[in-house]
Parts: sequence; structure tokens; C-alpha cells
Amino acid sequence: MGSLKDELLKAIWHAFTALDQDHSGKVSKSQLKVLSHNLCTVLKVPHDPVALEEHFRDDDEGPVSNQGYMPYLNRFILEKVQDNFDKIEFNRMCWTLCVKKNLTKNPLLITEEDAFKIEYLLKKLTEAMGGGWQQEQFEHYKINFDDSKNGLSAWELIELIGNGQFSKGMDRQTVSMAINEVFNELILDVLKQGYMMKKGHRRKNWTERWFVLKPNIISYYVSEDLKDKKGDILLDENCCVESLPDKDGKKCLFLVKCFDKTFEISASDKKKKQEWIQAIHSTIHLLKLGSPPPHKEARQRRKELRKKQLAEQEELERQMKELQVANESKQQELEAVRKIRQQMEEQVAQKSSELEQYLQRVRELEDMYLKLQEALEDERQARQDEETVRKLQARLLEEESSKRAELEKWHLEQQQAIQTTEAEKQELENQRVLKEQALQEAMEQLEQLELERKQALEQYEEVKKKLEMATDKTKSWKDKVAHHEGLIRLIEPGSKNPHLITNWGPAAFTEAELEEREKNWKEKKTTE
Repeated sequence: MGSLKDELLKAIWHAFTALDQDHSGKVSKSQLKVLSHNLCTVLKVPHDPVALEEHFRDDDEGPVSNQGYMPYLNRFILEKVQDNFDKIEFNRMCWTLCVKKNLTKNPLLITEEDAFKIEYLLKKLTEAMGGGWQQEQFEHYKINFDDSKNGLSAWELIELIGNGQFSKGMDRQTVSMAINEVFNELILDVLKQGYMMKKGHRRKNWTERWFVLKPNIISYYVSEDLKDKKGDILLDENCCVESLPDKDGKKCLFLVKCFDKTFEISASDKKKKQEWIQAIHSTIHLLKLGSPPPHKEARQRRKELRKKQLAEQEELERQMKELQVANESKQQELEAVRKIRQQMEEQVAQKSSELEQYLQRVRELEDMYLKLQEALEDERQARQDEETVRKLQARLLEEESSKRAELEKWHLEQQQAIQTTEAEKQELENQRVLKEQALQEAMEQLEQLELERKQALEQYEEVKKKLEMATDKTKSWKDKVAHHEGLIRLIEPGSKNPHLITNWGPAAFTEAELEEREKNWKEKKTTE
């Protein structure tokens, strides 16, 4: 996003400068409103017409400088820009503002559209060579200019091309076609284009189409204005192109085979056929290798070479500075030695009359000189030792930083493990509390059930006693009934045989039982 913002700022700065007609460094607010509206339109940013007035509400009605316009530009336009706009349309808008100020010679052999493409092309060419956009200098072009000039600006080169300096004997259409061809290849990635005949897939008829070859696709249109697109031929490493013999009255045939379709095409002549086959074959070969188009690959190599040269140059400058500093220190040391020697010579000259003293002094001075050299050698050795110690310290610091990072990593892992253990411990404690609560509730339920069981057992004993008493009573009552005569008897479950019908309903005994009772009654009565 930063590189995109820098690229946009360069073009906007040129547009702002073009609006500054009196070179005062300021532009009126009305012009800035128009510029802001156009920028929002081409950059596809929502335009707020009140924002500019609110931004400069407290200022006077005079023009605004570039520094005053930058906060509004950054906040309301550049920070909202996405990578979904047409960069060529953006540069064309900025070009339109700059062209009237910079192109002064009219009429030109080329149109303003071609002039825009030349300016845009020169900008891309300088970037492709590994450098930035330098509008002021082109050292290799000094045609019809004084030797005192260092180069041509982009506007001067456009005027030279427009005046026919580089295209003598050619008409406007020829120059425009040449500019468009180079512009399409380098900027729009168009490797080849032209009219050819194509055989249809359904109707099998031959139709003239305008074909455009790009690094991974062949598009074909109704005409070269590229307005009515009829289809695409998607290229990949599995595609191939083959030459076909003439047939059905069609010549210069070749075939483009893709994964799902096959396209039969007829060129205008053998030369065009061979050029198209070679171009498509080269494109497929680059796709198989995974390589970019040749001009992009060369551009990348030049950028890398440029970066490498800059790095080597910076390293060389650094070494030169170090050598210069070392040389200066050596010069200072030599100057100190020279001063000492001068002092020694003065002392020797003063004591020349005394030979013995002179010789003694010379020996002393020679010893001093040797000591000085030893001191210099010791200092040089000390510097080397200091450099060695510095490198060792740097290595130790680097190892210490790596160990510190490793210890911090281990500490973080230990903290995470402790937190995990604490969480698991808390979870187990919660489960233990829940289980104790459940156990307590189960014990209470068991005690309640034991109490209920005792109560039920007591009730069962009471009911059993009552049943025994009722049984005793029933037995005594049965004996009493047995000694009396009459129709009274205990109501018991009857047999499944048909029952007798009395005045009171179905009888509680069968006919056989009645006869048995009758017989017993008669015998008893007889006995009495």
C-alpha cells in the first residue's frame, strides 16, 4: 500500500504543479475542488463535497499550498484508495493537466493520446531499467541540443517525436501504430495481434476476427477497436499448436489444441502463419517453464542488477570512508612523529658543538624513536585486539539474545502448562464437589427410603395382624353358620357351572350344592 501511495503522490504532485501557473507554490480552492473530484472519480473513492470546505473552513479565501492540501488528500482520498481502479486512466487524468503547461509547440505529428502513451512508456522504461523516474535527464539523447545540456526531459522528447525528428518520411498513422505496438507489448502485455480467419465450432463457418495474444490467453474480437469480444482461448502448459495443410479452399491453416476445445485458424499468408505459430509456441513454452514474458524477466534482472550494484557501491563507499578515516589517523600519527623528529633535529643542532653529548643525545633519540615505533606497533596490535574483542562481544551478545529468546519461549510454554494444569485441577475440584453433593443427596435418599421401608414394614405387620384377626373371626363365624340351618352362607367364589336363578337374582351356589344341602338338612332334621 505504501508503494502504491508513493506512486499516486508523484503523479498528483505533477498535476498540482501544473495548476500552479504563477509558480507561487499555491493553487486556488476552486481548482483543488475540481482536482479532488476528478481524483475521487478515477480512483473510485466516494466523494464528499463538504469535506474540503470543512477542512479549510478557518483559513482565508486565498490559494492553498501543497503542504496545506496534503492532510485533506491523505485523509479523504489516499487512505480510502483500493487496488481496483484503472491506473492508465489515473495517469491520463494527471497527464491532461500537465500537457498544456509542458507541450508548447503545435501542431504535432502525433495526437495527444500518442503523446500520453510516450510519456507513460518512458516512465515505465526507466523503471524497467532498474532506476526511478528521472524526467530531467536522458544522457543518451542529445539530438539538436547544445552540448551544455545534460539530457532531454520527457516533454522535450515528446516534442521531438511529435515534430517528426525521429520519424522523417512517415505519416501520423504509421507513427501512431508503432507507438501503440510498443505500448501494448510493454505496458498491456500484448505479445502479438492482428486479423485472422477462425472456424466456428457450431456452424463450421469461417469468420474474420481480431486476435490478441497475451502471456496466458488469446482473445478474439469483431474488430481492432476491442469493443465486441467474441471469446477467449485459455493457454496453459498442456496446450499445443500445430500446422495444417491447405484444405476446403483455406490456406495457411494452423490448429490450437486446448484441454476442452480445438481452434482452427487461417492466417493471411505463410509469413503471418509462421509468426503466429512461433509466438503461441513461445508463450506455451514460457508457461511450461513458469517464466514471465521476456521483457518482464529482463526488467526483473535489471532491477536485481541495479540493487546489487547499489549495494556494492554503498559497500565500496563505506570501505572508502573507513580507509579515509584510517589514513587521516595515520597522517596525524606521522605528523606527530615529524614534529618529534623536528624537535630532535633542533636539539641536535643546538648541541653540535659537543660531540660526545651530541652522540649521547643521538643514541637517546634513537632509543626514543624505537620506543615510539614499538608504541605504534603496540597501539596497532591493541586496535586489532580491540576489534577482535568487539567481534567476540557482538557474537556473545547475539548468542545471549538467542538464549534469552529461547528462555522466554520456555517460560511462556511453562506458564501455559501451569495455566492448563490449574484449569484441569479446578475442573477436577468442581467434579469432586459435584460428586460429593450427588453422594450426599444419594445418602439422604437412602436414609429416606430406609425410613419409608421401616414404616411400610410396620404397616405390613399391622395389616398382617388385622388379617390374622379377621381370619380368626371368619373361622369362628363359619363354625357358627355351620351349626345353624337356613340359607345363610358365606359368599365365596362360585364355580364356573351355570348358576341357579332366585327371586333375588343369580344364586351363589349350584344345583348340585343345593341338593347336597337339602340332603344334609333332611338327615339333620330326622336325627332331631
